[in-house]
Amino acid sequence: MLTWLFILPVLAVALGAVRLLRRRTRHAFRWLLATNLALLGGAAVVLATALAGPAQASAQAAASDGVNGSALIGAAIAVAGASIGAAIAVAYTGAAALAALSERPEMFGRAMVIVGLAEGIAVYGLVVAVLLIGKA
Repeated sequence: MLTWLFILPVLAVALGAVRLLRRRTRHAFRWLLATNLALLGGAAVVLATALAGPAQASAQAAASDGVNGSALIGAAIAVAGASIGAAIAVAYTGAAALAALSERPEMFGRAMVIVGLAEGIAVYGLVVAVLLIGKA
């Protein structure tokens, strides 16, 4: 099952790339949209299968282990949200830092501190994730 999670998107992208290279018409966009919708549907089916399968076995495992899956999901959300936030922050502060450096090169140290502060957002997300995983 895990193999299909990796192989199906790669095959779909390869097939889509071959089709788009062969035809460069207005229909290519429609075909690309249909391919994306098919991948979304396939991902939803795989997700539903992955969530339904362990749910039956997890009732027995939860009684014996006591592992809290919601803490792990919370850790994943914390890392994902913090990483996306850090990426957006670094994009804006990095562009501004480069613009400032092009006018005044002596501001390199200050600019790197500002970009480093934006990276700190991702570190906070990792700290929260470690705390949540420790409680799981």
